[in-house]
Amino acid sequence: MTTTLSHRDLPGQNCGVCGYRTCDALAVALENRPDLIERCIHLSESRFDVTPAAPSPVPAAIPREPTVQPAAAAVADEAWRDSLGRDFDFYLEHFPEEPGPREIILPHNPILTREMDVQVDDLLIGRPLGMSCGCPITHCGVVTEVDRRTGVIVWCVTGPLAAREKGFKDIGYYIAEGYEGLITQTRADIRIGMRYFFQPRRCMLQWRHSGLVNYLNRTDEGLQVRVEGLWIG
Repeated sequence: MTTTLSHRDLPGQNCGVCGYRTCDALAVALENRPDLIERCIHLSESRFDVTPAAPSPVPAAIPREPTVQPAAAAVADEAWRDSLGRDFDFYLEHFPEEPGPREIILPHNPILTREMDVQVDDLLIGRPLGMSCGCPITHCGVVTEVDRRTGVIVWCVTGPLAAREKGFKDIGYYIAEGYEGLITQTRADIRIGMRYFFQPRRCMLQWRHSGLVNYLNRTDEGLQVRVEGLWIG
């Protein structure tokens, strides 16, 4: 790994993996510790050599007819492949009034919801473990609903900066019970009771997920859906 890179070459992702909150903070540290550039996963020569899918045109939006119809068949196939080249059926968008994707979760120890006194607007971190998702990325988010009887929490997943700046509660491993969001781009006929491959628009890994649609409603912004029985891959 070369250490002659200009600070302007830092990616500007502010992902925090290097241990600094922002790329600007890392740039300051590099003045005295140029070897810290090795911590940047976007620039390190030891990173995984993953070739992303080729750039593709934006898929057509869902038409406004009373029945749900797939997008035009003319959309290029590359638009419907994740970063590992796997096909999926639709993009899941977050609600425009919310700070990030809405996820329904259950801590592996549900009593933590009461023991940690989880409240609406709390900042949490945790990682979805096991068959429910198995995502390798620690998630951060802000709580929007709490069910103290069952331990179920609804939160909006966001980036890590707010948690680092303001503090957080760590719920550890959790089960991802479901997602709620909007579909504005699809190549499938979306029906209740059907399982689909989909890609959350803000997924850091740009990996496809799989889930069963068990709620569907047409709104001015798009199709409002609830997806449960989640898998990755």
